Order: sequence, then structure tokens, then C-alpha cells
Amino acid sequence: MGQTYLIDSNILIDYLANNITSKGTSFIDNISPTISVISRIEILGWYKATPEQINRLKSFINNIIAYPLNEKTILKTIELRQAYRIKTPDAIIAATALINNLTLISRDVNDFAVIPTLRTINPWTL
Repeated sequence: MGQTYLIDSNILIDYLANNITSKGTSFIDNISPTISVISRIEILGWYKATPEQINRLKSFINNIIAYPLNEKTILKTIELRQAYRIKTPDAIIAATALINNLTLISRDVNDFAVIPTLRTINPWTL
């Protein structure tokens, strides 16, 4: 099995809106994507989304793994917040990636750069 990736909320929205470079889109088309529960909450709670966009997001999410917030992830989130003073949603996403040995795909890789063990990819730079 190949490497598995965790998609940040911003990338998922851009990807489904066809708003990523062709190389970035091709990359995402050819991976096994997953998301964190926090991304599920963020994107389905997106107040500017049209009903059509929400249906497309739901369809996409129903066909991939959405990692839940379990005790191991909670403890890692706390550790990351204490060590790096990052926002709680970012800490949950980073913890999910680290606990599950995933590479994070995000447009905001600089927000995660303080975490040396976290692997990140920005599809906008491919």
C-alpha cells in the first residue's frame, strides 16, 4: 500500500471547487486521501457553501476515511498545543497526521512548519 495522506480543510474545499493547479489536482486524484474529524466539522459547517457544494462535500467525505477524535489524538493535540502554541484545529489536524503516520496536504504548510516531525505537502507548489 502506498503512502496515505491527510487533507486539510482548505485543500479539500479548493480541490472540490476545481481551484488548484493542474499538477496539484492530478496529485490529489492519485492518492488515498483521508481527513480529520475537525476538517469534516469545518467544511460541512462552511456557512458560505451552497447546498450543491455541501452535497458534493458530503459525497466526497462519505467515500474516504475521516479519523475520529480519540484519546491518543487528544493527548497528542495537547502536547502540540503546549509545545508549539498552535491553534486547536491545526493541532488536532497535526496530531491526527502524526498519530496515523500520514503526510498532511495543506495550503498553509507554514502554520505547521514548527512541528519538525510532521510531513507536509502544498499542492499549490507542485
